[in-house]
Amino acid sequence: MTKDQKNEVIELLKEKFSQYNNFYITDTESLTVEQVSKLRRTCFNKQVEMKVAKNTLIRKALESLDAEKYAGVYDSLHNVTALLFSENPKEPALIISSFRKESNGDRPVLKAAFINGEVYSGDNNLKALTQIKTKNELIGEVIGLLQSPAKRVLAGLLQHHEKQAEATASAE
Repeated sequence: MTKDQKNEVIELLKEKFSQYNNFYITDTESLTVEQVSKLRRTCFNKQVEMKVAKNTLIRKALESLDAEKYAGVYDSLHNVTALLFSENPKEPALIISSFRKESNGDRPVLKAAFINGEVYSGDNNLKALTQIKTKNELIGEVIGLLQSPAKRVLAGLLQHHEKQAEATASAE
């Protein structure tokens, strides 16, 4: 790979790291070509971008953006690395989990995840990452909580109104 090609890859990676608040670093080393293709298709169908790059180029791209911000990620840059970029913080975790179930294996391995500024290192975090609430899920829960008391108040008012109507009707 020429120096120009390396710089091109670094610039592409910098764009992706700047574009997304969430990315996963996975080890796809023992996957077959067919399995990698299937993983790529699954990612594409779920609006997750998958990029494979050399660890040194990934590190250079991260360091040139903000060396301190991404410091927790550097230890995971070894072996074969595939990056999964997503707007949805839990979608890559769901993809990895379902891929493992379908293939009855333990690959790809989660090396690290960078979610909204937080680093989650190690495959042991995968289950927790599948349960992260997305922004829309949190908004839905808050709206549900806010609506709940209002619904009870309205129901109470309706019951009170019905009882008054019944009392008025029976009094007449």
